Amino acid sequence: MQQQELFDKVSIKCSRLTTKSYSTSFSLGILCLGKELRDPIYSIYGFVRFADEIVDTFHQYDKKTLLERFKKDTYTAIEEKISFNPILHSFQKTVNHFEIDHQLIEQFLHSMEMDIENTTHNQATFEEYILGSAEVVGLMCLKVFCKGDAAYYERLKPMAMSLGSAFQKINFLRDLNADYIGMGRTYFPGVNIAAFDDQSKKQIEESIAHDFHQGYLGIKQLPKSAKFGVYVAYLYYLALFKKIRNTPSEYVLKKRIRIRNRHKFSILFFSYLKYQLNLI
Repeated sequence: MQQQELFDKVSIKCSRLTTKSYSTSFSLGILCLGKELRDPIYSIYGFVRFADEIVDTFHQYDKKTLLERFKKDTYTAIEEKISFNPILHSFQKTVNHFEIDHQLIEQFLHSMEMDIENTTHNQATFEEYILGSAEVVGLMCLKVFCKGDAAYYERLKPMAMSLGSAFQKINFLRDLNADYIGMGRTYFPGVNIAAFDDQSKKQIEESIAHDFHQGYLGIKQLPKSAKFGVYVAYLYYLALFKKIRNTPSEYVLKKRIRIRNRHKFSILFFSYLKYQLNLI
């Protein structure tokens, strides 16, 4: 094995380990993708996860400086087609191979910058944040799924954005307590988290339901190699959404709603049956 190939393998192993360590649900979804799609999606998740960690975890450091350095290192890796940060090395390989638009990366990193500076949002900044933190990540993955078919990508683009939006809004509801109490962040515009009630929760849920519907229409049109994996992630988030919907607002604010691993594996089995029977 040539040393360059060995370095590439070590780098993507780091992206896989990052994904498996941080997210059981996404790990399960990626394992259900076609084999040739898994490593590129691991590399995207690793990149997104590390950027998110900068703004969410390292409170004792200068987050702005760390993020600026990470951003600079990202673009250097993409331009030079190498990085000795293994996460960035595997990410640049995916970006360059699938010709992922650099504007998607820029929009994502901009939303990470917003997390450092913004603690509350109006409707405009909320939509801007959702675009960068979730919708463009869905588009990066869609680039991989479409394998260079530009027309296919453009057709599925709005639905991929809706699915990313649904996932992110559910994350916001799930993490309401940690974001508000722990970091002083309020994502949903016009919602007083200190007086969060069932009516406010219902309005948010209606928006999520609409995004979910649009996202599912896109899943049905995905290529076979991608459909099952994305459907697994969709069903996991749908189960989480249903659990949040059935939880009173005061409890959503007090605790983080979770789906047990046992339930996740039952979702995997159910989705596999539907996939095999061509019912998606």
